[in-house]
Amino acid sequence: MPADAPVAVRVEDQSKRYRVLFNGQTLADSVKTRLLFEGKHHPVIYFPLADVRQEFLTPTAHTSVCPHKGTASYWSVKVGDKAKDNIVWGYKAPLGDSAGIAGHVSFYWKEVDGWLEEDMPLLGHARNPYSRIDTLRSGRRVTVKHRGEVIADTTRAVFLYETGLPPRYYIPMADVRRDQLGDSALKPVCPCKGEAPYLTAPLASGEVKEIAWYYKEPWPEVALIKDLLAFYPDRVDAIEVAAK
Repeated sequence: MPADAPVAVRVEDQSKRYRVLFNGQTLADSVKTRLLFEGKHHPVIYFPLADVRQEFLTPTAHTSVCPHKGTASYWSVKVGDKAKDNIVWGYKAPLGDSAGIAGHVSFYWKEVDGWLEEDMPLLGHARNPYSRIDTLRSGRRVTVKHRGEVIADTTRAVFLYETGLPPRYYIPMADVRRDQLGDSALKPVCPCKGEAPYLTAPLASGEVKEIAWYYKEPWPEVALIKDLLAFYPDRVDAIEVAAK
């Protein structure tokens, strides 16, 4: 997309309780947050300044400019013996459709110690309330091939359909050749599914990549995928799914 192409921006009120944690303190706690949607980015949670512990914030001279939102001001955070610079930002005079975040601030996700959505950990980024996930058991045969060999073959998969993404096929461990896969230190997180340990395997080039993942403790909404493996389609030779 060209740099000057129009980007859809909108702001919506939220009624969920969100909290931001830092060094044993709650930096922000609100049931009156606003969610900013900007193009294809993940939504961003903005807190009213009245619901932020401003005694822990110090304004800085740092600024940044967004063509869709305007000029952002920044604050550093210090709680006890822990401090981080420029991890809070807000727009004093946001532009156009982002005007609803005036008087609100947000936090760099990875620079704080944690986020809560009501009393549940919120991982990775804010959830998109317009994204739906369906998990469905299926008897259709799913075969995964890697380096010319079949490394997974099942008629007991769980198909996961997530808004805006291609289907994922979660396969029971018993139907996967685990001797072809090794453990990875990477454990990315998904706010809708949980933490996902990766598994590695050699590619055709000889390079080893993370090609599969699973959830040991998925969120209740996707409990059917617990301990089932899914594969990246572009990191294996093929994922074949029977039509019926």
